[in-house]
Amino acid sequence: MAARPLPLLILPPTMREERRMTAHRPDLTDSPPVPVYVLSDSTGISAETMASALLLQFPAVTFERHVLPFITTVDEARAVVERIDADSRGPAQPLVFMTVVDETVRAELRRCAVPTIDFVGDHMPVIEKALGRHGDHRIAALHGTGDQRRYNRRMAAVEFAIEHDDGQSLRALEKADLVLIAPSRCGKTPTSMFLALQHGLFVANYPLIDEDLEVDDLPRPLTELRDRCFGLVSSPQRLHEVRSERRPGSRYASEQQVVWELTRAQRMYRRHTIPFVDTSTRSVEEIATIILQKFPRAGSSTDKDVS
Repeated sequence: MAARPLPLLILPPTMREERRMTAHRPDLTDSPPVPVYVLSDSTGISAETMASALLLQFPAVTFERHVLPFITTVDEARAVVERIDADSRGPAQPLVFMTVVDETVRAELRRCAVPTIDFVGDHMPVIEKALGRHGDHRIAALHGTGDQRRYNRRMAAVEFAIEHDDGQSLRALEKADLVLIAPSRCGKTPTSMFLALQHGLFVANYPLIDEDLEVDDLPRPLTELRDRCFGLVSSPQRLHEVRSERRPGSRYASEQQVVWELTRAQRMYRRHTIPFVDTSTRSVEEIATIILQKFPRAGSSTDKDVS
C-alpha cells in the first residue's frame, strides 16, 4: 500500500509574502551575502530593529534579510526551520534573530542548525530572576493594541498630524503638544508623523514662507503657542539639493534663496528663544529624540479630545 503523502503546510500570507531587504555592496566585499532571518510571533519590528542595530557594526559584510512575522504554531516554526536549514547548505551560513514568546514555538525554531540570537529566550529569565516573578509571555505585547487607551491616543495623534501638516488647518491648533516650524523641506512632516505614531504626541507643523521670514515676529497663528514651538533648519547645501530634486532651476531651490531662508529662520528662533536643531545629517529618529530631550514638556501630554 502506497504511503499517504504528507499534507501541504500552508503558511499565513504574511509569511508567504515576506519582506526582503537586500543590501548588496560589491564594492565592499566579494563574499556572498549572508542570509539573515528575522523571526517573530508578531510584526517582527522589534526583532528587525535590534538585528539591524547589531548588523550595522559590520559595514563590510553584505546581508540579505528575510523578515518572517506571525509565526505562532509549531507547524509554522517547523517549516521555517526546514527553509533555514536548506539555506545553510549555501555558500554563506545564515544568521537567525528572533522574538518569539511561546516556549514550544521558540524551542522548535531553535532547532535550526545555524547561530540563533533569541532576544526573548536569552533575556527573559534574567529579568524574571531580577524581579522575582514570571512575565506574562504575551504575544504582540509591544506592537499590538496593548493598552487600548494609549493605542487610541496614538491613532488620534496621527490624525491630528495629518490634518495640521504644513499649516493646512488651524482648527484646534491650541490642542497641539508641539508645533514644528521651519522653511520648506527641512523635515517637518516626517518628524511630526514619527512623534505622533511612536510617542502619541499631537504635533502640528507650520511652514515659514517668505512673508513670515521678512519680519522678526512669529506668524500670527503661533503667537500664543511660542512655548510649544520647536524649529528645524538644514544646511544650505542639503536644502539646495533637496529642493533641486523637487523644482530644479527654480528660485525656490537656488542657493541664494535657501541661505536667506535659513538665516532668517534662525534669527526668528533666537529672537523668540525657540529651540531648534539642524536636520541635515540626522535621521528622523535622531531628530525626534533631540526634540524630546530639549523639549521635555512635549512628552508629558495628557489625553485630549480634538473632535
